[in-house]
Amino acid sequence: MGALLAETMAALAAAGGGAVVQAAGTDAWYAVRQRVAELFGRGDAERGRAELERLDRTARALEPDAVTDPDRELSRQEGVWQERFEVLLESLDAGDRERTVQDVRALLAFVAGAEDDTALATGYALARDGGSAVTGVKRSGGGRAARAVNTGDAEAIGAGSSAISGIVAE
Repeated sequence: MGALLAETMAALAAAGGGAVVQAAGTDAWYAVRQRVAELFGRGDAERGRAELERLDRTARALEPDAVTDPDRELSRQEGVWQERFEVLLESLDAGDRERTVQDVRALLAFVAGAEDDTALATGYALARDGGSAVTGVKRSGGGRAARAVNTGDAEAIGAGSSAISGIVAE
């Protein structure tokens, strides 16, 4: 495998690992989970089931109550899945690799299209003297899901002040 191809595969594997972790816990998770299991199962039902179990372990490991250091666990899980994507891509012949690259790109497009707004392990928010502060997600309009995990404390001091820890949809 040439250097440029190896770099491209490594970047694609990193994006795949990130997509798995990004989708965990969202509305898109079950569709992503199925697609990833099919990619790694390669038509073998037994391997597909094993991948579904592995994906479920990843999702459980990323649940808010399961971790004391969410950033570290996110990074660890991304690394695990990046390595799995690298091994998969390196193990294929040129024809299968090209089909799998297209499947991974389709997965990435799906996750990007289903992406929700996420706030993870945010800090403290303080609003004073009529101001507002949000430690979480604040957005206008509807459409996409939002997720707030381990958001920090929020405090409002003074008349007209508002502070939110979590999700604000206006």
